[in-house]
Amino acid sequence: MRAPHEVLPSDEGRHEPDAEDLWNESYYCDFVSADGTLGGWLRLGLYPNREVAWWTTWIVRPRTEHSPGAPGICSVDYRAPVPPGDTLVSESPLRDRSGGRIEIDLRRPLEEFRLAAHVPATVVADPADVYTKGEHDAGPAADLDLDLTWTTDGSAYHYELTTRYEIPCLVSGTVTIDGETFTVDGQGQRDHSWGVRDWWAFGWCWCSMRLDDGTRVHLADIRIPDMPVFFGYIQTPGKVNPVTALSVTEAVGEDGFPTSARIQIAAAPEHDIGLEVTPLAFGPVLLRDDNPAPGTEPRTSRFPRALVSCRADDGRTGAGWIEWNQPEPPAA
Repeated sequence: MRAPHEVLPSDEGRHEPDAEDLWNESYYCDFVSADGTLGGWLRLGLYPNREVAWWTTWIVRPRTEHSPGAPGICSVDYRAPVPPGDTLVSESPLRDRSGGRIEIDLRRPLEEFRLAAHVPATVVADPADVYTKGEHDAGPAADLDLDLTWTTDGSAYHYELTTRYEIPCLVSGTVTIDGETFTVDGQGQRDHSWGVRDWWAFGWCWCSMRLDDGTRVHLADIRIPDMPVFFGYIQTPGKVNPVTALSVTEAVGEDGFPTSARIQIAAAPEHDIGLEVTPLAFGPVLLRDDNPAPGTEPRTSRFPRALVSCRADDGRTGAGWIEWNQPEPPAA
């Protein structure tokens, strides 16, 4: 019998799909460098019943007191091959441009996770261009090489009601853009989920942040009309405190990019945090269901994901990532 929120080492590997068209297995991770000048999010999502894998990744370089900033780097392929067998190696992603390779190595289950990739990418000065021009045509081409390791820094946490878990991590390695290498020494989060993943059914807000005292904050605000659902935790050293109440509001600017957010979390026992969240650099993608079920129309969702700074009401500060899923309403 699995204990509440328990994650088993055997959960880390691939799972047998059921017959649902949108059954998906997702390996998802992000990072923020210690000085906040470099961050990224990376996802390999397998749709075996559609015989495709989704590779969606951004590297951002926000303007900070330590850096003047630079354009983001976007690497996206919705037609990558599903890794064979029980492996996590996808060869030749973005095959309509040039070859590449993505490899996930579950070095030590629940303790150490490595993602290495050599992939074509696009330099994007204005993130909104991926919505209007597409991820491949939003800027000049670039080569992106990644060799990053997520080492567990806290407790793995399994969601209730769904097959998904989250792990707070420290992150190290390198990011190389057109031959220029950046060393990563920072923090981040990774998660793994399996089951039906319908990006176009409802919206949500997800975030993960680390405060300067080491507290980890994670939430998922699932926005199903008339049926609020939320997950998450506040982790302090040696203690995981599940979220018991959650409120997330955001101010939305041009192109659907939120300009700020307010998060209020209560977690048992007796942990409450109020956070002001400021997006610093966006790495969005446009999620398209171009092969819908018979009798249904293609669907699209905007997906603004951002590296953020945050400030707690008690003065603590931190950094992390936040995302919103924004499905477009059905055509009238």
